[in-house]
Amino acid sequence: MKCIINGRVILADKTIDGFAVVFDEKIEKIVPASEINLNDYEVIDAAGNYVAPGLVDIHIHGYWGEDASDGNTEGLVKMSTGIAENGVTAWCPTTMTVSKEEIETAFNCAREVKNSDEYYGARILGVNSEGPFINPSKKGAQSADHILRPDADFILENADIVKVFTVAPEVEGGLECIKKVSEDGRVLVSMGHTNATYEEANAGIEAGVRHTTHLFNAMTALMHRNPGVVGAALSDERVSTELIADTFHVNKGLFKLVSKIKGNKLCLITDCMRAGGMPDGDYTLGGQPVHKEGIQCLMPDGTIAGSVLKLNEAVYNLYSNTDLPIEAAVAAASLNPAMAIGEDKEIGSLEVGKRADIIIADDKFNILKTIIGGYTRYEQ
Repeated sequence: MKCIINGRVILADKTIDGFAVVFDEKIEKIVPASEINLNDYEVIDAAGNYVAPGLVDIHIHGYWGEDASDGNTEGLVKMSTGIAENGVTAWCPTTMTVSKEEIETAFNCAREVKNSDEYYGARILGVNSEGPFINPSKKGAQSADHILRPDADFILENADIVKVFTVAPEVEGGLECIKKVSEDGRVLVSMGHTNATYEEANAGIEAGVRHTTHLFNAMTALMHRNPGVVGAALSDERVSTELIADTFHVNKGLFKLVSKIKGNKLCLITDCMRAGGMPDGDYTLGGQPVHKEGIQCLMPDGTIAGSVLKLNEAVYNLYSNTDLPIEAAVAAASLNPAMAIGEDKEIGSLEVGKRADIIIADDKFNILKTIIGGYTRYEQ
């Protein structure tokens, strides 16, 4: 049995001092440090830093030169290892609009790694299928050649591994697909890469959309006479929204507004591509060329293509550009996404009985230690 002491412990609704987090594979208790005998435990001294739940990235394409759409298990293991250094303890490898055969291969690789006991990075919860059921006019960095008509059966046939998928509600077959998948109940339906009007977006929500793929990006904007998908997503309490808080995809001036409106429905994501954790230079996303320079990843025509954001950086960006308490900023990258995909009974917050997915971070949320299932998997 282990315990963490001398930390500022971030719970779901408050941050507490002077408490010890006792854990094995699961969290056993969170009690005043004065109530335990340290000789009974393997002690981890947080040295005044934050002790927080492991982060959950439900939308990430790649890292360390690898991409989920490549369809190889070694790449997924490498990504899992890399993102653990950023405090991510659970994640959803995210596929692109590539060929259907490539998507199926990527699904199979995710199944293999998810069900394996042989890797020690962030745990795969399931796949995020971003495409191929999107609107060509809002494809962004996705390939128009592989866009397909929405197919609920394809998603449901893979519901053992797919946790969330993106669909444009206005395209032919979109509403029927949304309704069938949402009625099944196993897969979260997200609207994104969509040219829907406000009314069409609301029709999608009524059919079963409960999530929004990277809010503001690749969707109709919020205008005062045409509220668009952004307006529909912000105004409906049933819908959770992803936010790429890198200060490039979305201006940091909007962080405060979005967080106030969405509350615990705000989910920080990275949308990171294979250039994440790598030097500036030329890379690919979904088979298309992308140039990385600093925090910007652009296609040759200037189209924004994913990010190189780290989820711990997103937490700090949100925290430092809003008036949110630290526990709310952390929840946006842990409990909120876990709730969105139905994993919050096991992960997402420091609670007795939940998995011991724990991170220690400094005041700028740089990760000092990552513990997954009770075992230290990264230490600075």
